[in-house]
Amino acid sequence: MITDIDIAIIGAGPAGCNAALIAAEYNLSVVMLDEQASPGGQVWREKSRAILNAPRTPESVAGGLIRNAISQSNVSHLGGVRVWHIERSEDAFVIHYENAGVSCFLNCRSLVIATGAREYVQPIPGWTLPGVLGMAAATSIFKQDLIPIGSKMVVSGTGPLVFFVAAEQQRLGGKISAVVTSNTFLDWMKALPAMLFRPRLLFRGLRWIIALYVNRIPVYWGHTVTRVEGKSSVSRVEFKKIRKDWTPQGEPKFIDCDCVSMGSGLIPAFEPFQLVGISLEHNSDLGGWVPKQELDGRTNVDGCFICGDGAGIRGSLAAETHGKLAGLSAVAFLGAKISHPIEKLRREHAKATSFGEAMSKLSIPRPGLTKLTTAQTVVCRCEGVTRAEIEEEISLGAQSTISVKSGVRAGMGLCGGKFCQTAITDLIAKAKSCPVNEIVPPTARPPLRPVSVNTLAGDFNYSDLPISKPAPL
Repeated sequence: MITDIDIAIIGAGPAGCNAALIAAEYNLSVVMLDEQASPGGQVWREKSRAILNAPRTPESVAGGLIRNAISQSNVSHLGGVRVWHIERSEDAFVIHYENAGVSCFLNCRSLVIATGAREYVQPIPGWTLPGVLGMAAATSIFKQDLIPIGSKMVVSGTGPLVFFVAAEQQRLGGKISAVVTSNTFLDWMKALPAMLFRPRLLFRGLRWIIALYVNRIPVYWGHTVTRVEGKSSVSRVEFKKIRKDWTPQGEPKFIDCDCVSMGSGLIPAFEPFQLVGISLEHNSDLGGWVPKQELDGRTNVDGCFICGDGAGIRGSLAAETHGKLAGLSAVAFLGAKISHPIEKLRREHAKATSFGEAMSKLSIPRPGLTKLTTAQTVVCRCEGVTRAEIEEEISLGAQSTISVKSGVRAGMGLCGGKFCQTAITDLIAKAKSCPVNEIVPPTARPPLRPVSVNTLAGDFNYSDLPISKPAPL
């Protein structure tokens, strides 16, 4: 088992893979850890081994190339592992991870965190019904298993991922009942100048939209799904037109369907940064709370560097160049002389960032979206806590997400509050009549991911405890 290395990289998506590859060129020991068995992350997820042959897509091609590069490099890839804690010492970082039910650790002199982002779905009535899934979950199924979802899907959400999900569902033989997007044509026209920097991606997106109209699939611009209906599973959705701030208005409309794919943008997965001690700042244009950083991935913690969407939602193209910059920063920190053209990489990153931030801006939820969450809507799925229960706790004096968690257990479940924290923060900010950036996120604590007690205990045997016999009466 590897225990002492030069550079450890957490995350094997576009950012982590590029950081690892470029760092390995400098004759340093590099280990990359990731929950998925194969490198690629969400964007370049590898298809199931059960699928012997399938049509190539831009994502599968890019993923194949990066996996081949990793396999031929000096990077040690630890796949299928779960990092649950990160500690700092004077001259090293200690990474604790679970591997096949066994708790392991490694020490590294420099650390690169490339843990990416997670999806946010605005809670609405019926969103916990079987048949409702996030757009990120849908793309995972499409890329890994190459199967459509349901027989009549409604796709609802923001940004370009709406049209990607619809296009993949059709490509794999599934049917789309409708596409409901909060964005308008005007929103997309405002993003057009930035999209011109990536004409290939622009034309690909146009093909997705044209295919919808050719197949006579209705696209409702400037609308949002307000309710999912059904008894034991999805049967139809209610949707409405929205105002500029995305507040629902007018009479509801309905679409029959058996599954719904929803998404309200991405949020940086900032908890690993908190554990290490990296300072956070709020930037709504980049997805909310993001780590303070330099362009090259440097942070206020010596030896720790960050890259990718975890550092701010800028997209996979920017993640690739950001990973290279962070990898070189880690190499330079260890005293190696950099031979790569840093300025050229920075220019490439700036160009990719311009495109990525324009796409990210389309996905940023607007204030009116919170009105979709009714009093009886479940906000915390793990603990089944409704908006009414959370608001009552706030009215009793809870002024932070930690206070709400202590009072009604919202955020106490397996996800650790990762999927309800944003909605709870919005409710607290509304009650206090303050901006959301005044409601700081809770302190991160291990484990970052669920870990069994047996795994943490390891070979420990309670019978070995030196417990004295009770004194006689």
